[in-house]
Amino acid sequence: METGRPSKTALRVAIRRATHQVLDQPPILADPIAVPLLGAAFAVDCEREMHPVARSFRAFMAARSRYTEDRLAETVATGTAQYVVLGAGLDTFAWRNPFSSLRVFEVDFPATQEWKRSLLASAGIELPSNLTFVPLDFEHKVLAEGLLEAGLDPQAVAFFGWLGVVPYLTLDAFRSTLAAIAALPAGTAVAFDYALSPDTLSPGRRRFFDALAARVAAAGEPFKLFFTPEQLADELSAAGFHRIEQIDSEKLNGRYFRGRGDGLELPSPGLGMIAVAWV
Repeated sequence: METGRPSKTALRVAIRRATHQVLDQPPILADPIAVPLLGAAFAVDCEREMHPVARSFRAFMAARSRYTEDRLAETVATGTAQYVVLGAGLDTFAWRNPFSSLRVFEVDFPATQEWKRSLLASAGIELPSNLTFVPLDFEHKVLAEGLLEAGLDPQAVAFFGWLGVVPYLTLDAFRSTLAAIAALPAGTAVAFDYALSPDTLSPGRRRFFDALAARVAAAGEPFKLFFTPEQLADELSAAGFHRIEQIDSEKLNGRYFRGRGDGLELPSPGLGMIAVAWV
C-alpha cells in the first residue's frame, strides 16, 4: 500500500463482504455491519458480481473469515481472552463479537485505521468497549512493542487472525511476525491464508492467478510471497509452532458450501490455502 493512504485491497475485500450479504443467501459469514459500514456509496452490480470469478472471490473471502472465527471460538471456549486482527482493514468482527470476555486488538497502518474510523463515524456505528486500535507503522515500531503498548497481556495466550495479508509481505516481514507470535505463551495460535506458488498451479489456474496479480500490482499492492504447503510447514516449524493444520478449498467446500441451492462454492484447486498454527 502507499504510505499515508488507506489500503485499496482492504476496500475491495469490504465490498465483497458486503456483496456476499446481499447476493448469497444464506451467507457463509453473517455480517450485519458490512453494508452499513460502506455507506450510501455501496451499490451492487448484479451482472458483474454473478460472474463465476467474482463469486469465487466472495466465497473464499467469506470462508476464510468464517473458518478463522470458528477456530477462534474453539480457543475462547478453552480460555483465550485476547484476539489480535493483523492487517484488520475494514474487518467487522469486533462489532459481531459474541464473547463478552474477549478483548479485540486491531493492528493496521495509521492511515487505514483513520479511514476506517471516518467510515464508522459517517455510518453512526459506535466503537465496542472491548476493541483497541493498534496503529502501527512497521518502519518505526515492531509488532510486539505496539501490542504491549496497546495493553496485550504477554503472559496470556492470544489468537491471531491474519487474513489477506501474507501474499503482500516480504519473507523477512512474514518471519518477523511469526517470531513475535511464537514468543507468546504456549497455546497461542495464528490463522492466515496464503497463496500457492504459481509454478504449482494448473495452466487454467495460472492464467487466473496472473490476471489477479496484474490487477493488485496496478493498485500498488503487488503479490510478493508464495508457498507450497510443505514450504509453509517448514517455516512454521522453524518459527517455533508445534501444531500445524492446513485446509484447502475441497475441505472448505465440504465444511461450508455443501448442499447450497445457489451453487456457491470454491473452485479447485482454489484461490489459496488457510493455515492454523499453535505455539
